[in-house]
Amino acid sequence: MKNLIRTSLCVVATLLVANGSVAQNNIKEVKPQNEKSLLWEISGKGIEKPSYLYGTVHAICGDDFLVKERVTKAFEKTSKLALEINMDDAQEMSDMQKAALGIMPLSKKLTSEESTELNEILEKTAGMKLNQVDNFTMATIMSLIAIKSFGCTNLKSYEMEFVTKAKAANKTIVGLEKVKAQLDFLNNAYTDQEMIAMLKELNIEETKKMVQYYIQEDISNLYLNVTDKKVMNEKTKSFMLDQRNNNWVSFMPEMMKKESVFFAVGAGHLAGEEGVINLLKKAGYTVKPILN
Repeated sequence: MKNLIRTSLCVVATLLVANGSVAQNNIKEVKPQNEKSLLWEISGKGIEKPSYLYGTVHAICGDDFLVKERVTKAFEKTSKLALEINMDDAQEMSDMQKAALGIMPLSKKLTSEESTELNEILEKTAGMKLNQVDNFTMATIMSLIAIKSFGCTNLKSYEMEFVTKAKAANKTIVGLEKVKAQLDFLNNAYTDQEMIAMLKELNIEETKKMVQYYIQEDISNLYLNVTDKKVMNEKTKSFMLDQRNNNWVSFMPEMMKKESVFFAVGAGHLAGEEGVINLLKKAGYTVKPILN
């Protein structure tokens, strides 16, 4: 249980939008609005050296984990790594660990009906009972169940892989936001009942579908899954995607003026009208996929 909780800390605040973990059976594939690529070069508007934008999933089975050569080459050209949060910051990791625990037990916070629903979901998906995780937040429980939906025990993290590489190369590591800010967005985006409804949709079959989109680098269909109206209303989309994307793009320019940066954020943030790619283009940058 301790190891499972420890793993979940890496994804507690951002697993939803990064992994597209709530793909629905009735979603139809669409003609991609963006080229199928997780890696994008950012240039123009007076920056001396290009920076790079890469879409991640915060957890994926080891058998599906792959850092392609073109990604490694782009990473090696940069001098700074920018993640959603700084996974190498001890204070941030401490804040994340503290955030796993709720202010009050869920059995007291939730209604009787909600507690029954959540207990049934936990037993079905994770082989746990509510009293085993009663002191954790709904976000932590969501991460635990999402991790179980991968159907493997050898989960790996792209963020931690890049952190390891950055430290070996003496690159600076920064976060685009703080853990506390992520949790505020998450708490504002979903009510407890909405989170429980989301948990009902998490299963191995749908996670496999999401993973295939990721492996195919199909960020358009990945975005379509993430933003399906049945699981993400306008309020949720605003808090989980749009506001955060706009925040990041507001100070990315200053970072890119100073040096070449490798930005690694959840793949669900890349596509869409308010996605990072389009926002950077609207800001006047040339953003092109690196396909080879």
